[in-house]
Amino acid sequence: MKVAILDDYQNVAQYFADWENSNCEIKVFNQPFENEDQVIENLKGFEALLLMRERTPMTRKVIESCPKLKIICTGGMRNKSIDLQAAKEKNIKVCGTEMNVNSTAELTWALILGLTRNLKQETENMFQGYWQTTIGTELKGKVLGLAGLGKQGTQVANIGKAFGMEVIAWSENLKIADAESKGVMAVSKEDLLERSDILSIHLVLSERTTNLFKYEDLSKMKSTSYIINTSRGAIINENDLIKILEEEKIAGAGIDVYDIEPLPENHKLRFMQNALLLPHLGYVTKENYFIMYSQMAENLKEFMSGNTLREIN
Repeated sequence: MKVAILDDYQNVAQYFADWENSNCEIKVFNQPFENEDQVIENLKGFEALLLMRERTPMTRKVIESCPKLKIICTGGMRNKSIDLQAAKEKNIKVCGTEMNVNSTAELTWALILGLTRNLKQETENMFQGYWQTTIGTELKGKVLGLAGLGKQGTQVANIGKAFGMEVIAWSENLKIADAESKGVMAVSKEDLLERSDILSIHLVLSERTTNLFKYEDLSKMKSTSYIINTSRGAIINENDLIKILEEEKIAGAGIDVYDIEPLPENHKLRFMQNALLLPHLGYVTKENYFIMYSQMAENLKEFMSGNTLREIN
């Protein structure tokens, strides 16, 4: 079977699974494709595509332009960038893998601590020979606001409580009893924005959550507050976030996800002093890569034996 591993930016897929015994002809793509036509030109001869979640979109046009394609494997059990209906119509199996959810929650706290203790500035200044140039902010007694209280939001909440923070949460479907059972106060969206010292986003991207936080929303936050996004870039309107940061209406933003990934070299966010940026590292850990790539290899092996593992419907 001819297999393509896509978007292996760090060129590490070969180290996290036993591909040599897979009986497959494997080609690894380390760079993102520039456009849909380039995707089709490079992938039209492959029978299997192994995707890192939500990097290269598997649109209807791509799927219909790959006549040999039999199976798509993605990291995780959810990938909004795959047209599942188009795959079903072409009788292409779509399979996923398990993923650790704790990795993103942990990174969320790296961003929170990085912002509140000015680690970006102080690290840069240490290399320039300076000493103690900023004054940090303590977390104890502050309000941690969570947009979304699912698996990741709950982990972030638990760590916040360990720091001695008051934790509040909002989402359109959040029930008061569910929040209370986790030691979290359910509030309105307006209260979330107005009260949070740290506002962290933990929602699934959908039509309902796209551009959920716009300029008029972010303007309600305290001038001393921070916003964190390790979920999906489009949940916060990126242009509005840039404007809020330029006007210094909030103290800063910690961002791991963007509208366009990889983030263009000349993107305005890259030049903002009050933004702490990471290159979508939430799920990028040795543990997660081992799970994802080894289970992709397992999915392929089972498929070639006539079975389907971890199918996504």
